[in-house]
Amino acid sequence: MPPPASPPGRPTPVYASRPTLAAGGFTFAEQPEAEAPDARIIWRADIDPGTLSALAVPIDAGHPDAVDAAALAPWLTIARDASGEHAVLSDGWRHIRIDIARGSLAAGDPVMLHYDLYGVASANAKILPLRRFLNLCRHRRFAVELYPRDRRVERWILALRVHDALAAGASHRDIAHVLFDADLETLTSRGSSDFVRSRVRRLVTEARRLAGGGYRALMNRRG
Repeated sequence: MPPPASPPGRPTPVYASRPTLAAGGFTFAEQPEAEAPDARIIWRADIDPGTLSALAVPIDAGHPDAVDAAALAPWLTIARDASGEHAVLSDGWRHIRIDIARGSLAAGDPVMLHYDLYGVASANAKILPLRRFLNLCRHRRFAVELYPRDRRVERWILALRVHDALAAGASHRDIAHVLFDADLETLTSRGSSDFVRSRVRRLVTEARRLAGGGYRALMNRRG
């Protein structure tokens, strides 16, 4: 498992929440130059159905239900606005989202969290994130076994690369050559190149759909 992206003992970054673009879905936008493992994007709860909602109540550090907020600092980033704290815990590869409507994680004091769970479908979407959070509190690590691999990730990465290529002015032929190592001479002929052309067209369609706002639906598919 990769080490935490931030060194133990670092202070928790706390940002004032900023207005977001209509096509976006985050509470705090990372700087675009940030490397992916260092980025801490805090998705809005209406975009990420796995976002936990809770109240943070002060509690004695020795209580079995206490959350040691200071110990979570290596992974914790918070955006704050009038509705409370919007937190993300991340090691650069995995994340847990929590909204604190009352109380504070940023203060670093021991708290007991009162989780807001209701319904059937709504609660079901939060059970796995809650298990991840409880495991992190107990073992100070992100449990890889609670983050099953999604086979669609490779296709999404390809679509992202295609979007970047299109934005840079690349043609379908250029994309086929770079991404699939297709021989340029072969691409001018019919037959064996048809499969590559078809794959590139599908990826271009997917890239444009995701860039147009379809990426937000991916949050609903996450386990």
